[in-house]
Amino acid sequence: MFSAACVKGVNMGKWRWFRVSLVLGSVFMILLIILYWDDVGASHLYLPPLSPRPAPHHSPTHPTPSFLSDINAFVNQFLEGTNDPTDSAPPDSANQSEHAEERYVPRREWKVHLTPIDPEKRLGQERRRQRLHDLCHHGDDLAFPGKNRSFDDIPNRELDHLIVDDRHGIIYCYVPKVACSNWKRIMIVLSESLLQEGVPYRDPLAVPQEMVHNSSLHFTFNKFWKRYGKFSRHLMKVKLQKYTKFLFVRDPFVRLISAYRNKFEQPNEEFYRRFALLMLRRYGNHSEPPAAVGDAFPAGIRPSFSEFVQYLLDPKTESDAPFNEHWRQVYRLCHPCQIQYDFVGQLETVEEDAEQLLRVLKVDNVVDFPPSHRNHTASSWQEDWFSRVPLVARRGLYRLYEPDFRLFGYSRPDSLLD
Repeated sequence: MFSAACVKGVNMGKWRWFRVSLVLGSVFMILLIILYWDDVGASHLYLPPLSPRPAPHHSPTHPTPSFLSDINAFVNQFLEGTNDPTDSAPPDSANQSEHAEERYVPRREWKVHLTPIDPEKRLGQERRRQRLHDLCHHGDDLAFPGKNRSFDDIPNRELDHLIVDDRHGIIYCYVPKVACSNWKRIMIVLSESLLQEGVPYRDPLAVPQEMVHNSSLHFTFNKFWKRYGKFSRHLMKVKLQKYTKFLFVRDPFVRLISAYRNKFEQPNEEFYRRFALLMLRRYGNHSEPPAAVGDAFPAGIRPSFSEFVQYLLDPKTESDAPFNEHWRQVYRLCHPCQIQYDFVGQLETVEEDAEQLLRVLKVDNVVDFPPSHRNHTASSWQEDWFSRVPLVARRGLYRLYEPDFRLFGYSRPDSLLD
Protein backbone atom coordinates (compact mmCIF):
# COMPACT_ATOMS: atom_id res chain seq x y z
CA MET A 1 0.00 0.00 0.00
CA PHE A 2 2.85 2.31 0.83
CA SER A 3 4.47 1.69 -2.48
CA ALA A 4 1.19 2.35 -4.31
CA ALA A 5 0.87 5.68 -2.53
CA CYS A 6 4.46 6.56 -3.47
CA VAL A 7 3.80 5.71 -7.11
CA LYS A 8 0.66 7.81 -7.05
CA GLY A 9 2.56 10.74 -5.49
CA VAL A 10 5.29 10.45 -8.11
CA ASN A 11 2.72 10.45 -10.93
CA MET A 12 0.99 13.51 -9.47
CA GLY A 13 4.34 15.26 -9.19
CA LYS A 14 5.12 14.45 -12.81
CA TRP A 15 1.69 15.75 -13.91
CA ARG A 16 2.14 18.96 -11.92
CA TRP A 17 5.60 19.46 -13.44
CA PHE A 18 4.19 18.81 -16.90
CA ARG A 19 1.51 21.48 -16.38
CA VAL A 20 4.06 23.97 -15.10
CA SER A 21 6.31 23.23 -18.08
CA LEU A 22 3.38 23.63 -20.46
CA VAL A 23 2.50 27.03 -18.98
CA LEU A 24 6.11 28.24 -19.06
CA GLY A 25 6.52 27.00 -22.62
CA SER A 26 3.36 28.82 -23.70
CA VAL A 27 4.53 32.05 -22.10
CA PHE A 28 7.91 31.66 -23.79
CA MET A 29 6.27 31.11 -27.21
CA ILE A 30 4.05 34.17 -26.71
CA LEU A 31 7.10 36.28 -25.90
CA LEU A 32 8.87 34.97 -29.01
CA ILE A 33 5.83 35.81 -31.14
CA ILE A 34 5.66 39.35 -29.71
CA LEU A 35 9.35 39.95 -30.30
CA TYR A 36 9.14 38.54 -33.83
CA TRP A 37 6.09 40.67 -34.60
CA ASP A 38 7.85 43.80 -33.38
CA ASP A 39 10.88 43.08 -35.54
CA VAL A 40 8.81 42.34 -38.66
CA GLY A 41 6.56 45.34 -38.08
CA ALA A 42 9.49 47.70 -37.61
CA SER A 43 11.15 46.55 -40.81
CA HIS A 44 8.15 47.70 -42.83
CA LEU A 45 7.59 51.02 -41.09
CA TYR A 46 8.97 54.06 -42.86
CA LEU A 47 8.38 56.63 -40.12
CA PRO A 48 9.37 56.68 -36.46
CA PRO A 49 6.46 55.41 -34.31
CA LEU A 50 3.78 57.92 -33.56
CA SER A 51 2.68 58.61 -30.01
CA PRO A 52 -0.21 56.39 -28.87
CA ARG A 53 -3.62 57.71 -29.70
CA PRO A 54 -5.57 58.86 -26.67
CA ALA A 55 -8.56 56.88 -25.53
CA PRO A 56 -11.75 58.11 -27.22
CA HIS A 57 -13.83 60.64 -25.29
CA HIS A 58 -17.56 60.43 -25.52
CA SER A 59 -18.02 64.08 -24.67
CA PRO A 60 -18.95 66.10 -27.80
CA THR A 61 -16.60 68.87 -26.65
CA HIS A 62 -13.53 66.54 -26.87
CA PRO A 63 -13.62 64.81 -30.27
CA THR A 64 -11.22 61.97 -30.89
CA PRO A 65 -8.13 63.18 -32.79
CA SER A 66 -7.98 61.77 -36.30
CA PHE A 67 -5.07 59.73 -37.63
CA LEU A 68 -4.18 62.72 -39.84
CA SER A 69 -3.88 64.94 -36.77
CA ASP A 70 -1.49 62.39 -35.30
CA ILE A 71 0.57 62.66 -38.48
CA ASN A 72 0.44 66.45 -38.20
CA ALA A 73 1.73 66.30 -34.64
CA PHE A 74 4.54 63.99 -35.67
CA VAL A 75 5.51 66.11 -38.67
CA ASN A 76 5.69 69.27 -36.60
CA GLN A 77 7.87 67.51 -34.08
CA PHE A 78 9.97 66.04 -36.88
CA LEU A 79 10.50 69.39 -38.60
CA GLU A 80 11.00 71.49 -35.49
CA GLY A 81 12.84 69.01 -33.31
CA THR A 82 15.77 67.92 -35.45
CA ASN A 83 19.01 68.44 -33.58
CA ASP A 84 21.94 69.98 -35.34
CA PRO A 85 24.49 67.23 -36.05
CA THR A 86 27.27 69.62 -35.02
CA ASP A 87 25.91 69.94 -31.48
CA SER A 88 27.94 68.13 -28.84
CA ALA A 89 24.98 67.68 -26.51
CA PRO A 90 21.18 67.67 -26.92
CA PRO A 91 19.36 70.90 -26.08
CA ASP A 92 17.99 71.45 -22.62
CA SER A 93 14.51 69.96 -22.59
CA ALA A 94 13.32 72.72 -20.28
CA ASN A 95 14.02 75.30 -22.99
CA GLN A 96 13.00 73.11 -25.91
CA SER A 97 9.86 75.03 -26.83
CA GLU A 98 11.62 78.39 -26.59
CA HIS A 99 14.29 77.47 -29.12
CA ALA A 100 12.34 75.28 -31.55
CA GLU A 101 12.91 77.58 -34.50
CA GLU A 102 16.68 77.66 -33.93
CA ARG A 103 16.91 73.96 -34.65
CA TYR A 104 16.16 74.51 -38.31
CA VAL A 105 19.75 75.63 -38.81
CA PRO A 106 23.25 74.85 -37.51
CA ARG A 107 24.42 76.68 -34.40
CA ARG A 108 26.29 79.56 -35.96
CA GLU A 109 26.16 83.29 -35.45
CA TRP A 110 24.27 84.99 -38.27
CA LYS A 111 25.48 88.18 -39.82
CA VAL A 112 24.01 91.31 -38.31
CA HIS A 113 22.86 93.53 -41.17
CA LEU A 114 22.94 97.21 -40.43
CA THR A 115 20.59 97.95 -43.31
CA PRO A 116 17.52 96.06 -44.50
CA ILE A 117 17.19 94.57 -47.96
CA ASP A 118 16.62 97.24 -50.58
CA PRO A 119 12.85 97.92 -50.70
CA GLU A 120 13.01 98.04 -54.50
CA LYS A 121 14.39 94.49 -54.54
CA ARG A 122 11.66 93.33 -52.20
CA LEU A 123 9.09 94.96 -54.44
CA GLY A 124 10.63 93.23 -57.47
CA GLN A 125 10.15 89.85 -55.81
CA GLU A 126 6.58 90.70 -54.90
CA ARG A 127 5.88 91.53 -58.55
CA ARG A 128 7.36 88.23 -59.75
CA ARG A 129 5.32 86.24 -57.24
CA GLN A 130 2.16 88.19 -57.99
CA ARG A 131 2.59 87.55 -61.70
CA LEU A 132 2.71 83.81 -61.04
CA HIS A 133 -0.35 83.97 -58.84
CA ASP A 134 -2.39 86.01 -61.29
CA LEU A 135 -1.57 83.90 -64.35
CA CYS A 136 -2.05 80.62 -62.49
CA HIS A 137 -5.37 81.52 -60.88
CA HIS A 138 -6.85 84.27 -63.01
CA GLY A 139 -5.06 84.12 -66.35
CA ASP A 140 -7.81 82.50 -68.40
CA ASP A 141 -6.04 83.42 -71.64
CA LEU A 142 -3.01 81.30 -70.71
CA ALA A 143 -3.67 77.56 -70.84
CA PHE A 144 -1.13 74.77 -70.55
CA PRO A 145 -1.15 71.11 -69.44
CA GLY A 146 -1.37 70.64 -65.70
CA LYS A 147 -2.18 74.26 -64.92
CA ASN A 148 -5.30 73.52 -62.87
CA ARG A 149 -4.33 70.25 -61.22
CA SER A 150 -3.65 70.02 -57.51
CA PHE A 151 -0.31 69.21 -55.90
CA ASP A 152 -1.61 65.73 -55.05
CA ASP A 153 -2.18 65.10 -58.76
CA ILE A 154 1.48 65.61 -59.69
CA PRO A 155 3.17 62.22 -60.22
CA ASN A 156 6.04 61.55 -57.82
CA ARG A 157 8.52 61.18 -60.67
CA GLU A 158 7.81 64.82 -61.62
CA LEU A 159 8.94 66.03 -58.19
CA ASP A 160 12.54 64.98 -58.67
CA HIS A 161 13.77 68.55 -59.23
CA LEU A 162 12.74 69.73 -55.77
CA ILE A 163 15.85 69.49 -53.56
CA VAL A 164 15.25 69.69 -49.81
CA ASP A 165 17.64 70.96 -47.13
CA ASP A 166 16.14 70.12 -43.73
CA ARG A 167 19.02 71.72 -41.85
CA HIS A 168 18.03 75.21 -42.99
CA GLY A 169 14.43 74.74 -44.08
CA ILE A 170 15.04 75.28 -47.82
CA ILE A 171 13.51 73.79 -50.97
CA TYR A 172 15.21 74.52 -54.29
CA CYS A 173 13.74 73.58 -57.67
CA TYR A 174 16.68 73.30 -60.03
CA VAL A 175 16.34 74.17 -63.71
CA PRO A 176 19.17 72.93 -65.96
CA LYS A 177 21.03 75.67 -67.85
CA VAL A 178 20.04 78.24 -65.22
CA ALA A 179 23.06 78.30 -62.88
CA CYS A 180 21.87 75.02 -61.40
CA SER A 181 25.44 73.70 -60.94
CA ASN A 182 26.32 76.58 -58.62
CA TRP A 183 23.06 76.30 -56.69
CA LYS A 184 23.52 72.56 -56.33
CA ARG A 185 27.01 73.25 -54.94
CA ILE A 186 25.44 75.59 -52.38
CA MET A 187 22.82 73.00 -51.43
CA ILE A 188 25.57 70.41 -50.89
CA VAL A 189 27.45 72.82 -48.61
CA LEU A 190 24.33 73.78 -46.64
CA SER A 191 23.05 70.22 -46.21
CA GLU A 192 26.57 68.94 -45.41
CA SER A 193 25.82 65.90 -47.56
CA LEU A 194 29.42 65.57 -48.81
CA LEU A 195 32.44 65.19 -46.54
CA GLN A 196 36.16 65.49 -47.20
CA GLU A 197 38.18 63.56 -44.64
CA GLY A 198 35.18 63.64 -42.33
CA VAL A 199 34.65 67.40 -42.64
CA PRO A 200 31.77 68.96 -44.66
CA TYR A 201 32.68 71.19 -47.59
CA ARG A 202 32.45 74.90 -46.82
CA ASP A 203 33.44 76.36 -50.20
CA PRO A 204 30.96 75.61 -53.01
CA LEU A 205 33.72 75.80 -55.64
CA ALA A 206 35.69 73.13 -53.76
CA VAL A 207 32.96 70.55 -54.41
CA PRO A 208 34.33 68.25 -57.15
CA GLN A 209 32.65 68.81 -60.50
CA GLU A 210 31.80 65.12 -60.88
CA MET A 211 29.91 65.23 -57.56
CA VAL A 212 27.79 68.32 -58.21
CA HIS A 213 25.08 66.42 -60.09
CA ASN A 214 25.43 63.18 -58.12
CA SER A 215 21.83 62.36 -57.25
CA SER A 216 22.80 60.58 -54.02
CA LEU A 217 23.87 63.94 -52.54
CA HIS A 218 20.53 65.64 -53.12
CA PHE A 219 17.41 64.68 -51.15
CA THR A 220 14.48 65.33 -53.50
CA PHE A 221 10.72 65.03 -53.07
CA ASN A 222 10.76 61.98 -55.31
CA LYS A 223 13.17 60.29 -52.86
CA PHE A 224 10.90 61.50 -50.07
CA TRP A 225 8.12 59.43 -51.58
CA LYS A 226 10.37 56.38 -51.83
CA ARG A 227 11.35 56.71 -48.17
CA TYR A 228 8.02 57.54 -46.54
CA GLY A 229 5.57 55.84 -48.85
CA LYS A 230 1.92 56.77 -48.37
CA PHE A 231 2.76 59.40 -45.75
CA SER A 232 4.99 61.33 -48.16
CA ARG A 233 2.39 63.67 -49.68
CA HIS A 234 1.27 64.99 -46.34
CA LEU A 235 4.88 65.44 -45.22
CA MET A 236 5.73 67.19 -48.49
CA LYS A 237 2.88 69.65 -48.06
CA VAL A 238 3.93 70.44 -44.51
CA LYS A 239 7.47 71.16 -45.69
CA LEU A 240 6.17 73.27 -48.56
CA GLN A 241 4.24 75.30 -46.01
CA LYS A 242 7.12 75.72 -43.55
CA TYR A 243 10.24 75.92 -45.73
CA THR A 244 11.49 78.71 -47.98
CA LYS A 245 11.09 77.70 -51.63
CA PHE A 246 13.03 79.21 -54.53
CA LEU A 247 13.94 78.68 -58.18
CA PHE A 248 15.91 80.51 -60.87
CA VAL A 249 14.67 80.98 -64.43
CA ARG A 250 15.96 82.30 -67.74
CA ASP A 251 14.70 83.58 -71.10
CA PRO A 252 13.27 80.35 -72.60
CA PHE A 253 14.77 80.77 -76.08
CA VAL A 254 18.19 81.65 -74.70
CA ARG A 255 18.02 78.60 -72.45
CA LEU A 256 17.34 76.43 -75.50
CA ILE A 257 20.36 77.89 -77.31
CA SER A 258 22.50 77.23 -74.25
CA ALA A 259 21.27 73.63 -74.02
CA TYR A 260 22.03 73.06 -77.70
CA ARG A 261 25.51 74.55 -77.42
CA ASN A 262 26.36 72.48 -74.37
CA LYS A 263 24.96 69.14 -75.48
CA PHE A 264 25.34 69.09 -79.27
CA GLU A 265 28.09 71.53 -80.24
CA GLN A 266 30.51 69.83 -77.86
CA PRO A 267 31.31 66.11 -77.98
CA ASN A 268 28.92 64.40 -75.57
CA GLU A 269 28.64 60.67 -76.05
CA GLU A 270 25.49 60.23 -73.99
CA PHE A 271 23.52 62.99 -75.71
CA TYR A 272 24.84 62.02 -79.13
CA ARG A 273 23.59 58.45 -78.77
CA ARG A 274 20.30 59.33 -77.05
CA PHE A 275 19.25 62.35 -79.12
CA ALA A 276 21.63 63.45 -81.87
CA LEU A 277 21.47 60.17 -83.80
CA LEU A 278 17.68 60.40 -83.92
CA MET A 279 17.80 64.05 -85.07
CA LEU A 280 20.31 63.22 -87.80
CA ARG A 281 18.19 60.34 -89.10
CA ARG A 282 14.84 62.14 -88.97
CA TYR A 283 15.77 65.66 -90.01
CA GLY A 284 19.39 65.66 -91.21
CA ASN A 285 19.24 63.30 -94.21
CA HIS A 286 21.72 60.89 -92.57
CA SER A 287 20.31 57.42 -92.95
CA GLU A 288 23.29 55.82 -91.18
CA PRO A 289 25.21 58.44 -89.18
CA PRO A 290 28.31 57.36 -87.23
CA ALA A 291 27.40 55.42 -84.10
CA ALA A 292 29.85 57.28 -81.84
CA VAL A 293 30.44 60.97 -81.29
CA GLY A 294 34.19 60.43 -81.68
CA ASP A 295 33.60 59.44 -85.32
CA ALA A 296 30.86 61.97 -86.08
CA PHE A 297 32.48 65.20 -84.91
CA PRO A 298 35.76 64.90 -86.87
CA ALA A 299 33.60 64.34 -89.97
CA GLY A 300 31.58 67.48 -89.21
CA ILE A 301 28.42 65.47 -88.56
CA ARG A 302 26.20 66.89 -85.85
CA PRO A 303 22.59 68.12 -85.71
CA SER A 304 22.06 71.78 -86.55
CA PHE A 305 20.13 74.13 -84.30
CA SER A 306 17.30 74.13 -86.83
CA GLU A 307 17.14 70.32 -86.64
CA PHE A 308 17.09 70.57 -82.85
CA VAL A 309 14.06 72.88 -83.12
CA GLN A 310 12.38 70.39 -85.48
CA TYR A 311 12.97 67.69 -82.90
CA LEU A 312 11.28 69.78 -80.20
CA LEU A 313 8.26 70.53 -82.40
CA ASP A 314 7.80 66.98 -83.67
CA PRO A 315 4.80 65.30 -81.92
CA LYS A 316 6.73 62.00 -82.08
CA THR A 317 9.25 63.37 -79.59
CA GLU A 318 6.81 63.66 -76.70
CA SER A 319 5.02 60.47 -77.67
CA ASP A 320 8.31 58.61 -77.35
CA ALA A 321 9.33 60.14 -73.99
CA PRO A 322 8.98 63.40 -72.03
CA PHE A 323 11.38 66.20 -72.90
CA ASN A 324 14.84 65.88 -71.42
CA GLU A 325 15.28 68.12 -68.38
CA HIS A 326 17.69 70.42 -70.25
CA TRP A 327 14.93 71.63 -72.57
CA ARG A 328 11.81 70.73 -70.62
CA GLN A 329 9.66 73.75 -69.81
CA VAL A 330 10.15 75.26 -66.35
CA TYR A 331 6.44 75.00 -65.55
CA ARG A 332 6.77 71.23 -65.99
CA LEU A 333 9.91 71.00 -63.87
CA CYS A 334 8.90 73.21 -60.93
CA HIS A 335 5.06 73.39 -60.96
CA PRO A 336 4.71 77.11 -60.13
CA CYS A 337 0.90 76.89 -60.16
CA GLN A 338 0.89 74.21 -57.45
CA ILE A 339 3.86 75.45 -55.37
CA GLN A 340 3.87 78.97 -54.00
CA TYR A 341 7.51 79.97 -54.38
CA ASP A 342 8.90 82.51 -51.94
CA PHE A 343 11.68 83.68 -54.25
CA VAL A 344 11.96 83.71 -58.04
CA GLY A 345 15.43 84.56 -59.30
CA GLN A 346 16.48 85.27 -62.88
CA LEU A 347 19.78 84.36 -64.50
CA GLU A 348 19.94 87.78 -66.12
CA THR A 349 20.32 89.30 -62.62
CA VAL A 350 21.80 86.26 -60.90
CA GLU A 351 24.44 88.05 -58.81
CA GLU A 352 22.12 90.55 -57.14
CA ASP A 353 19.30 88.01 -56.87
CA ALA A 354 21.64 85.47 -55.26
CA GLU A 355 22.87 88.04 -52.76
CA GLN A 356 19.30 88.92 -51.83
CA LEU A 357 18.23 85.27 -51.60
CA LEU A 358 21.10 84.22 -49.33
CA ARG A 359 20.12 87.04 -46.97
CA VAL A 360 16.49 85.95 -47.07
CA LEU A 361 17.59 82.39 -46.24
CA LYS A 362 19.88 83.73 -43.49
CA VAL A 363 22.83 81.73 -44.76
CA ASP A 364 24.91 84.52 -46.27
CA ASN A 365 27.50 84.10 -43.53
CA VAL A 366 27.69 80.36 -44.23
CA VAL A 367 28.12 80.38 -48.00
CA ASP A 368 28.68 82.78 -50.90
CA PHE A 369 27.32 82.38 -54.40
CA PRO A 370 30.23 81.49 -56.72
CA PRO A 371 31.28 84.37 -58.97
CA SER A 372 29.96 84.40 -62.52
CA HIS A 373 32.45 84.20 -65.38
CA ARG A 374 30.04 85.89 -67.79
CA ASN A 375 30.19 83.03 -70.28
CA HIS A 376 26.43 82.81 -70.56
CA THR A 377 24.69 82.58 -73.89
CA ALA A 378 23.71 86.17 -74.65
CA SER A 379 20.14 87.22 -75.45
CA SER A 380 21.48 89.37 -78.29
CA TRP A 381 22.52 86.19 -80.13
CA GLN A 382 18.93 85.04 -80.65
CA GLU A 383 18.51 86.52 -84.11
CA ASP A 384 21.74 84.88 -85.29
CA TRP A 385 20.77 81.47 -83.93
CA PHE A 386 17.22 81.59 -85.29
CA SER A 387 18.19 83.03 -88.68
CA ARG A 388 18.05 79.56 -90.30
CA VAL A 389 14.92 78.46 -88.45
CA PRO A 390 11.79 78.96 -90.59
CA LEU A 391 9.29 81.53 -89.32
CA VAL A 392 6.54 78.92 -88.88
CA ALA A 393 8.90 76.87 -86.69
CA ARG A 394 9.81 79.91 -84.58
CA ARG A 395 6.14 80.62 -83.95
CA GLY A 396 5.49 76.98 -83.09
CA LEU A 397 8.42 77.01 -80.69
CA TYR A 398 7.08 80.14 -78.98
CA ARG A 399 3.69 78.47 -78.48
CA LEU A 400 5.49 75.51 -76.93
CA TYR A 401 7.34 77.73 -74.43
CA GLU A 402 4.83 80.58 -74.12
CA PRO A 403 3.82 79.60 -70.55
CA ASP A 404 7.43 80.04 -69.40
CA PHE A 405 7.72 83.40 -71.19
CA ARG A 406 4.60 84.77 -69.55
CA LEU A 407 4.77 83.14 -66.11
CA PHE A 408 8.28 84.45 -65.47
CA GLY A 409 7.95 87.87 -67.08
CA TYR A 410 9.93 87.50 -70.33
CA SER A 411 8.79 89.56 -73.27
CA ARG A 412 7.55 87.99 -76.45
CA PRO A 413 10.47 88.05 -78.98
CA ASP A 414 8.56 90.05 -81.60
CA SER A 415 11.57 90.47 -83.89
CA LEU A 416 11.71 86.68 -84.31
CA LEU A 417 8.00 86.04 -84.66
CA ASP A 418 6.59 88.93 -86.72
